[in-house]
Amino acid sequence: MHDSSLGRALAWAVHLFTATGAVCGLFALDAISRGQARAALAWMLAAVVVDAVDGVLARAVRVDQATPGYDGALLDNLIDYLNYAVVPAFFVLRLAVVPPRFSGYAAIAIVLAAAYQFAQRDAKTADHYFRGFPSYWNVAVFYLYFLGLSPFRNLGIVLLLLVLTFVPQKWVYPTRMSRLRRTTLLLASVWGATIAYALTKVPTPVDLIWASLLFVGYYVGVSLFLARTR
Repeated sequence: MHDSSLGRALAWAVHLFTATGAVCGLFALDAISRGQARAALAWMLAAVVVDAVDGVLARAVRVDQATPGYDGALLDNLIDYLNYAVVPAFFVLRLAVVPPRFSGYAAIAIVLAAAYQFAQRDAKTADHYFRGFPSYWNVAVFYLYFLGLSPFRNLGIVLLLLVLTFVPQKWVYPTRMSRLRRTTLLLASVWGATIAYALTKVPTPVDLIWASLLFVGYYVGVSLFLARTR
């Protein structure tokens, strides 16, 4: 009985931790509405950290068994849609990273494309890949904001990612990889620390932002490689 009660308590603690991702999204939206791009991106990064950790914790305490009446996966998907689609779309809408006359259309396209991607039954494949661009719009807007590209170039990047949403290419799911998992998670941690450091610096170290794209290139490369050699 004691072990069962402890297991349920731990499971609910993990669910609560997952739910803090929604709090991060809420404050990111507030920061965007105030024109505070750095604060918004910091909250978005915090949401990524929560999302990266909660699945590992959920599997460790076996939340499905401890709280069978509560759908932690559904909670996670709802929060992910908020943080990976709605918040970045609002960023695009309000913070002039694309030409103003196209910002509304771009924001609408992001939330609709992400809705399609999230609701696909095979959006996460049985062998633990994402199918189609995995709605990393929060990562995209970070680079759209800090790289200093022209608004029209940023719009071109948005359009490319929208197209990739509907291309059935497999992209690795870092915390569920069977090959190169440790290497990928280590590099992802370095990337996250680099982004966090860059957010604290004014003026922004643009060279560091460009250097952080090495991990993005690694992610793309390892996804293409593993999807073809699995």
